[in-house]
This record gives sequence, structure tokens and C-alpha cells, in this order.
Amino acid sequence: MAPDYESCEGSTWRMQLDIFNDSRDTMLRNDVVEALERRDAVRALAALRAFVDEFPQDEAIADAELLILAIVPEGSTTFNDHDDARQARLALINEVEPAAVRVLGAQLASKWLSPLWTTMARRAAYLPFRADRPDEHAAPFLLTAHDWNAAVEAVGAVESWRRIPRTLAWMTQARCQVAGLAAVWDLIAELAWLSPDCLAQVAAASGDLVLNRKLAKFGATFDGTGTAEDLEWFPAWVLTDEPGLAPFLAKAQRSRWTGAEQAMRTMVEILGFERQGRQRELLDRRRVLQALSPEVYRSYMATR
Repeated sequence: MAPDYESCEGSTWRMQLDIFNDSRDTMLRNDVVEALERRDAVRALAALRAFVDEFPQDEAIADAELLILAIVPEGSTTFNDHDDARQARLALINEVEPAAVRVLGAQLASKWLSPLWTTMARRAAYLPFRADRPDEHAAPFLLTAHDWNAAVEAVGAVESWRRIPRTLAWMTQARCQVAGLAAVWDLIAELAWLSPDCLAQVAAASGDLVLNRKLAKFGATFDGTGTAEDLEWFPAWVLTDEPGLAPFLAKAQRSRWTGAEQAMRTMVEILGFERQGRQRELLDRRRVLQALSPEVYRSYMATR
């Protein structure tokens, strides 16, 4: 589900509430919607029955019934296995979410669905992470619910999470929301080297303006292949654009020791030698950078 919605327009029930403000069916619809907003299943069911008694053919009845079922009893039992979690996840995405948008409107639906995703995470708490079934885990459910601290905890419980693209992406997204961009530059670097595609997805999901502006500038100025694979060079390039990030990026753990990773670490050394005035070492490191990435080298020299 998209994290934010712009308006309540598009709600079948809401539009009719506005148009027929004094009609009988509008009053009955309003009773159902208000009860659903309060997550009061008993009252919502009673209101829906009253509505059905007078307007049994209304096309929105099925949606309201589905939403009532979704909050009764809000799935308190744990999932038996990954298949059980997958079935519940797909039902929430494909059935409940569209119904919520139609009945409540997009903006309210986003908030209304959040507790359901939290419940999904609680039910999935004992399911281990499986690389072949990554979507059936508590962490992505918590990310969808915007429960960032709980997501950090859930990802941290996965063994070797920092070496798995999907879990590293989850942690980067969650920590960015909790502590800000400065706290995750090391994870961004590791993700770029491990899975450039995942980095692009995290940037889009985070909505962080600074990160996305830098990625946009990188895409516009870096002469690469024009694919997501270029992003593995982003950590090295970003130091040519903002040298002050060096202490944050230097914290990145050693990854696969690709040319892109070596280029970033070489940039960190270059910036350090510049500050210290160590010209011999500086010239040597510049030659190494040029051999690793002529494009990063050109970006660096353009600022000197």
C-alpha cells in the first residue's frame, strides 16, 4: 500500500454523503462509516443491518461487510506458517485495502489499515525470515504500518541481516525514519554495493528529499550505463558532491570489495590526505581512483 494519499476523493460512500446530505440513505451510510472509523465492529454491524434493511441492493454493502470482518477479531492468533501469512497478506492487499479506499476514502483508509498491518506483524512474529519468502515476515508488515522502531527490532533479529539485500533495505528504510539520513549513510553504501536495485526502492519509499535530490543529481551527471546498476558507484560519487559525508560513509562495513567499494574508500582516503596536506599520498590515491572509475575521478577533479 502506498504510504500517503492526497485526498478522500474516490470514496463511493463519501461522495454520496456530500451530494445527498439530507437523504435517508446518507444518514444510514454515515452511521456505518462513523462506526468503522472508530473500529467499533458491533456498532458498525448494527448500522449496516439497518442500512441493508432499507437499501438491500446497494453495491457498497459488500465492501462494508468486508471491513467489519477485517476488524472482528482482527486476527489475534499467530500464523501457522509462511503460507498462512501469505494468504492473509494477499487478502489484505487485494480485498480489504481496495474496499477501505472505496468506503472511507484514500487518506482515511491509509490510517485505518495501519492497525491491521500491525496485527499482521504480531501474528508473524514467530515466523523466521526466509530468503525465498521475504514478504511473509513481521518487518515488512511493520514498515507498511509505519512502526519504524518495531521494524528496526524485527530486522535486527534476523541473522546476518546486513548481508541480505532485502533485510538490509528494510533496516535502512526504518532507521532513516527513526534517526534521519545521517544515521544510515553507511547502510546506504553497503546496500549500493550489495543490491543497487534495492537502494533505488528504499530511496523511493523513504521520501527523503536530500537523498532523492542527490540520487537525481547522480543520475543526471554520472556517465554510466543508465541502469540501476550505476548506483553501486553512488557512495563514491556522493563524496565528490559532499565531502563532509566521509565520516559517515567510512563506517560502512566491508562488503564484496568491488571496484565501486574500493573507489568509495579511496575517496575517503583522498579527502583525508587533502586535509592533512599529504601530497605524495594524495597523488597516489588519485591515480588509484582514476583507474577504478574515470567517471568518479572526473567528478572529483571538477571540484578541485
